Parts: sequence; structure tokens; C-alpha cells
Amino acid sequence: MAIENLLPANFGYAIFTYLYSFVMLMYLGFQVGSARKKYGVKYPTMYSDKEQVFNCIQRAHQNTLEVYPQWLVFQTIAALEYPIAASVLGVIWVTSKFSYAWGYYTGDPAKRMRGVYGYIGLFGVILLSISVALKLLGVL
Repeated sequence: MAIENLLPANFGYAIFTYLYSFVMLMYLGFQVGSARKKYGVKYPTMYSDKEQVFNCIQRAHQNTLEVYPQWLVFQTIAALEYPIAASVLGVIWVTSKFSYAWGYYTGDPAKRMRGVYGYIGLFGVILLSISVALKLLGVL
């Protein structure tokens, strides 16, 4: 059976959202690699005792990785039933991770809050996933 017969017609938008998230993760990872060279933080050391800016760059990446698996699950569940809405919410979340990181990269951790709008995307796909669950249980 062809995949286009298994997935909703607009699921392609969700796939592009996943690709966008891959670009974001690669960007954040490259920033950490560059900061390691700039600040002399060798592997496998995760954080620097001397360089606060390096720690902020590392935390921006690490925090994103900490929530990414959960986001992927909710994004996928939501996109199977609501592909366009989930994709819009996913793009909001992914874009917010850039804003979050750029704020953190200043060395002032409080500026990471520039990405707080990402919770719209995250909680949005969680709510859509709850809707999918309720539909499957026959409640909706």
C-alpha cells in the first residue's frame, strides 16, 4: 500500500515541519561545536567552569534536546488527525527554539525567555493529541 493512502492528504506539511526541526537541531549543535573551539572546552566536558557564554550556548542546545522526543511524539499524533494545525504549531515551536537560543547566546540566561512563545506550539500539539486520544476512545 502506498504511503499516500495511509497518511492524511496534508501530512506533507508535517514532514516539512520535521525537516525544519532537523535544521534547527543541526544549527544548535554546530553552535556548540563552534563555541567549544572558541572557548577551549574539550570533549567530553559538558560545561565550563570559566566561560558563562559557552554554558549558555550548551544549555540552549541541551534544553532543546531534553524536550525534543516528547515534542516529536505529540507533533506526530496531532499531525495524523490535524496535519495543517499541527504543522503551524510545530513551526511556531521550532522557530521559538531559535529565538530561545539567540537570547541565551547573549550570555544572559534571562534573555532565553525571548523564545517563550514556543509554549503555544508545544501545548497546542499536546491539546490536539488529547483530542485525538478522546476521539479514539469514543468520547468526542
